[in-house]
Amino acid sequence: MSFYQGAVGLLTFFIWFLFRFKQNWAHSKQLYLWSILAGLGVAGNFTLYFIGIQSSSVAVAATLMYTAPVIVRLVSFLFRIERSTWFKWCCIVGVILGIILLTGAYNTESISVSFLGVAAGIGAGVSYAVFIFGFKNASSIGKTQPSLLIAFVTFCLILFGFSDTGEAAAVLSSSDLGWFILIGIIGSGLSFILYMIGIRRTTPTTASMVAMVEPVTASLFGVLILGDHLSIIQLLGMALILVTITVLSVKQSD
Repeated sequence: MSFYQGAVGLLTFFIWFLFRFKQNWAHSKQLYLWSILAGLGVAGNFTLYFIGIQSSSVAVAATLMYTAPVIVRLVSFLFRIERSTWFKWCCIVGVILGIILLTGAYNTESISVSFLGVAAGIGAGVSYAVFIFGFKNASSIGKTQPSLLIAFVTFCLILFGFSDTGEAAAVLSSSDLGWFILIGIIGSGLSFILYMIGIRRTTPTTASMVAMVEPVTASLFGVLILGDHLSIIQLLGMALILVTITVLSVKQSD
C-alpha cells in the first residue's frame, strides 16, 4: 500500500515536472541531497507508521508519530534555525494532549503496547521530522517539482526492495486498483504539492504542527462517510488541536 501510494504520487510529480522541463531541471548537488533525505524520511514515516499500527494500535502509533513537532523543535533549537519560545512549546503540548484525547491513548486498559509498536511509532515521528527538514531545505534551494520527483524516486526504490512483488503485481488486476490510484493522487500527489507550497512560507516547527490537523480530518471523514461516532472527550481533543493550530497560525502570520 505504501509503495503504490508513493508510486502513483511519483507519476503525478513526473507529469507535472514535464510541463516545464527546462525550467524545472535541477543542477544543484545540495538539492539532490536534501531531496533524497526527504525521500528516506517519507519512506520511513509511511512504513513505520503502518508497522506501529500492526504491532500495537492506531492510538499508540498516532500519538507517538505526532511527537514529531517536539523532535523538529529540538533540532531547530540546537541548530539555531528557530528561537525557542514558551508560546511554541505550549502549542506543542496542547496539540499532543489533543491527539492523546482524540485517539484514546490515555486509556491504558483498552490499548495494546509492544516494544516493536513503540519503537516503530517513535521511528515514524523521527522520519516525519527528517522529511520536514529535507523538504524545507530543498524548497529553499530549488523548485518544488524536481525536489518532489527526486524524493519519491528514492521512496519508490527503497519500498520496492521491501515489497512482495507478487502482491504488487496482483494490484494491477485487482478490483481495488482505483482506490490505490485515488490514495496515490490525493494522499501523495496533491497533499505533498500543497505541503511544499506551504513549507516555503513557514518555519519547520509550524509546518510540523499544522500538519497535526490530520487526525482531526481523519476523524471527521470517519463520522461523515463511515458512520463513526465521537465521544465528548474525542470532540474535546479535536477542538484543542484546531484551536491550538489556529492560534499558532495567526501568531505566525503576525
